Amino acid sequence: MTNVSEETRFLHAVEMGLGAMQWGDRAVWQYGHGYGVEDVRQAFDVSIDEGIRFVDTAELYGNGLSERLLGRFIKETDQPVLIATKFFPWPWRFTKGALPRALKGSLARLGVDSVDLYQVHWPSLTMSTDLLMDGLAECVKSGMARAVGASNFGHARMVAAYSALARNGIQLASNQVHYSLLNRTIEKRGVLARCKELGVRLIAYCPLERGLLAGKYNAENMPSGSRAQKYKELIPKIQPLLRLMTEIGQDHGGKSCAQVALNWVICKGAMPIPGAKNSAQAQQNAGALGWRLTDEQVARLDFASHAIMEPTMTAH
Repeated sequence: MTNVSEETRFLHAVEMGLGAMQWGDRAVWQYGHGYGVEDVRQAFDVSIDEGIRFVDTAELYGNGLSERLLGRFIKETDQPVLIATKFFPWPWRFTKGALPRALKGSLARLGVDSVDLYQVHWPSLTMSTDLLMDGLAECVKSGMARAVGASNFGHARMVAAYSALARNGIQLASNQVHYSLLNRTIEKRGVLARCKELGVRLIAYCPLERGLLAGKYNAENMPSGSRAQKYKELIPKIQPLLRLMTEIGQDHGGKSCAQVALNWVICKGAMPIPGAKNSAQAQQNAGALGWRLTDEQVARLDFASHAIMEPTMTAH
């Protein structure tokens, strides 16, 4: 790891965070059906009690509800909480001033004066990477953001963002991307390796692949909502991987599949941010901390996941 500035060093000290997309999201997670505000409040409380102090939200989640809930919960705890939120590049946002304006809205919903990390949620259709980074730089210079990052930026765009911010004397603190045992695209495309070279913290969303790597789904018990159609062909194929994860978990005193999956991400040098919509899920996530997979176990998991995602390359 190189080139880590003092302003962004705190991110590298965080092993795992908490993702707050489920707090208010109805499209994927059906917030309000089977769980609600008290459930997610308990998820927050348990996470804080277990030492998880980094919470990632976005203005898009629940149309701002996730930010409002997080703001309410923060006021009710005496523990320090690192706050990360995101700017969504709607096509009608096309000037660098859109970013500080949007951040002011997020700050109002969160009830705070500044956030620890402000991220561009996706590349923009109407703004260049340079313009987006100029907007993020304004957020830092105004004191509204301690550090800034990107999300869903590929290798070339991430390097361009890093360079654009550097011209403003600011470091690209993070790149938040989809990364799990079932999605290792960032390894193949060099994003993970380049993050380590540049001192950019890689934050992994969907580290449990929306519940698939927790081991609770099979052909007879499919996930609900949009996840059912998306994963119906994959679920039967992952059973050998889940059996290996169970075996490895037993070697570590009975760790669950979910805990093994999260620990694998940590061992890869990334920060997982699993979601939690109730206290039980938050407790489960916390069990991924305080121990480490061996290098051999990481290699076995690598091979087993590769066999699922690239069967033609491993069937010899």
